Amino acid sequence: MPPDADAAAVWRALGRDGVTAALYPTGRPGPPGAPPVDLARLGALLAALDARAENGVTLSVLVQTASALPLLAAAPGERCATTHAHLLTGAARVALAATDEGAPGSDLAALTTRVDVHDDHLTLHGGKRWITNAVGADHLLVLARQRPGRHFTSFRWVLVPADAPGVTATPADTPLLAGSGTGHLRFDAVRLTPDHLVGGAGRALASFARHMATERIAGAHWAVALTARVLRATRDRLEHREADGRPLWQNPVIRRDFAACLVRVTQLRALLDTVTERVTADRDLAWAGLLKAAVGQEADAVLSRCADLQGADGLAEGGAQRIRAEAAVLGLGGGATDLMLAQVADRADTFLDRLGPCP
Repeated sequence: MPPDADAAAVWRALGRDGVTAALYPTGRPGPPGAPPVDLARLGALLAALDARAENGVTLSVLVQTASALPLLAAAPGERCATTHAHLLTGAARVALAATDEGAPGSDLAALTTRVDVHDDHLTLHGGKRWITNAVGADHLLVLARQRPGRHFTSFRWVLVPADAPGVTATPADTPLLAGSGTGHLRFDAVRLTPDHLVGGAGRALASFARHMATERIAGAHWAVALTARVLRATRDRLEHREADGRPLWQNPVIRRDFAACLVRVTQLRALLDTVTERVTADRDLAWAGLLKAAVGQEADAVLSRCADLQGADGLAEGGAQRIRAEAAVLGLGGGATDLMLAQVADRADTFLDRLGPCP
């Protein structure tokens, strides 16, 4: 895989070489409680991509492997099985379209994208915004409302061919995350056959929550790899730039700040290991939300300080300023940091109990 390969080429290479399929040892969902993805393998893949590819390419792979593929693997029906097989081999790509144009991104229960289900067909109306892989995907896995109301059973997944009449994909107006295919989707009375429905009625949000936990763990793996990469680049610059005839690395204030960043990333890695065990063994999804909140906070803090330490070099192509801006997705995608912190507060007793009694 060349370092400048685009997302489509990377996805094809991963499928051709069996890397994608190896993330799912059985190719299908495991027994109840088992993780849908080999998280260690996925973490290693994301670290390898982070070292060689654009951030947008890594994001493109992360969303497909951590969320979209497991969702399709768990769904019955020939259409889902065929699409899943094509994705595993790299012959096709998919966009997971949950964030709605008619509701705040983190408030899925308020989404307005609607699927009308009839005996012999279904019709999809609405739109999605800031969707990874929206531009260039062959399939769109769309979260839509089937019934009015905020109840979690009111929603359904729909597998939409990207070239179906009435589907429009528009690139997002941003120079960031090149290669991610981020864009906006419109569904103008898209008519499909009933076999495009994914999974049973009323189970969409429950399945999404399970696989979103996996995506949050995957995002933490990427955050650790990315921040560690930037820390290495920052130390290299500090060792080779001088002030008053001495390398900046010898400045005690700079060394202290760098060490503080290193401590943050090390703590994040330790939390990742702890949360992975709890989520996979205990199915406690609250810990995935706590991890997501930590990723949003720690990645931004580390990358911000590295950007400062790199000085004007941080503005260069691939410098810390650009990486920091792109890494904001770690605190937005899959649930904004503020929302995650609110959920952590709601479960405060649970987390406090895990810390043990006061001495």
